[in-house]
Amino acid sequence: MLGLFAKNREHEVQSFMLNLVNNNCPELKGMTEGPRLESRANLTVVVVVIPIEKGKLVLADRFAAVTKESTTLGVALVLNECRAVDQAILGFRWEGSMKFILAEGRHLSPMGAGFWQLGFRLKEVVYPGDYPELDTVRL
Repeated sequence: MLGLFAKNREHEVQSFMLNLVNNNCPELKGMTEGPRLESRANLTVVVVVIPIEKGKLVLADRFAAVTKESTTLGVALVLNECRAVDQAILGFRWEGSMKFILAEGRHLSPMGAGFWQLGFRLKEVVYPGDYPELDTVRL
């Protein structure tokens, strides 16, 4: 008897997933929120966040996060706790080494279930010569 209702259950799953995508897809949000200056790309990669306070790296407070979406000058990260960061260096694994970018915190928004979205504006590429302690940072 389960086979008789299987298609109906699949339809319910398909309907839910379609609504979920339609309500959360950056490409479709522009229809309700208005056009954005730059489109976002869904991209999920691991990044290390190193807070900067008073011009100094706070390596003891660094943490890992994953990206949610990106533009050429911004990135949204998903965090598993509320962590406001005004300025940081973001470290990305790139071609067998690390690439570092200076970033300014723009917004911190709850996502639910203890997750937060932290948005950054990307300012400039930073080199380990600028901050020698970056030589020790790896993902």
